[in-house]
Amino acid sequence: MPQALETPGEHPTEGAPEGRLAAALRGFGPIGLLAIVVVLAAGVWMTVAGAALALIWARLSRTSWAEMGFARPRSWIGTLAVGVVFGAAFKLLLKAVVMPLLGAPPVNQAYHYLAGNTAALPGMVLAVIVGAGFAEETLYRGYLFERLGKLLGRGAGEKAAIVSITSILFALAHYSGQGVFGVLQAAITGAVFGTIFAVTGRLWMPIFAHAAFDLAALAIIYWDIESKVAHLVFK
Repeated sequence: MPQALETPGEHPTEGAPEGRLAAALRGFGPIGLLAIVVVLAAGVWMTVAGAALALIWARLSRTSWAEMGFARPRSWIGTLAVGVVFGAAFKLLLKAVVMPLLGAPPVNQAYHYLAGNTAALPGMVLAVIVGAGFAEETLYRGYLFERLGKLLGRGAGEKAAIVSITSILFALAHYSGQGVFGVLQAAITGAVFGTIFAVTGRLWMPIFAHAAFDLAALAIIYWDIESKVAHLVFK
């Protein structure tokens, strides 16, 4: 993926109609606010749709990929390895320690139908990698951090506020499918992935970690060992 969408001489000037549209989409006037509403509404309906519109917005607004967090990693293999290990370990920590302390039931009934369900596995794996790992991080971290960063600023306090806002929105998006404990878990993961992105400015590690987190959750459910993992520390 290229570092930037804008190359000298490639795009029209700001005074041209396309340039004025790009400036309006980057701003917070009627067109810019409408774009935010449309992207978020699409994300509520389907996360992949919201992420796709966020990327289209970046193209039309001439926002660089780097501003969305898609800067090229120093090492693809290293970033992938760190993300996968961190995401899987993070899931085990939440399942075995954090969520039991919060009073969560050992079995996630919303997804228990996946236990031993080989037929449903390929579609869920795809949904986890594309819909959760890539799409959710693109929408809730890459896109919203860019928009809120332009609106609020990029100081340490502003970044902390942005992490909080995006974590709340991310958590609330999980209520209809996973209930209160799904919201609590999403708030924690959103805060952690958001903090990583706020510190590094790079999205690929959170994408890989998020996908690994959900794949680990899927494996625990598929092998029907949720109760065992949830009682590893607290019997």
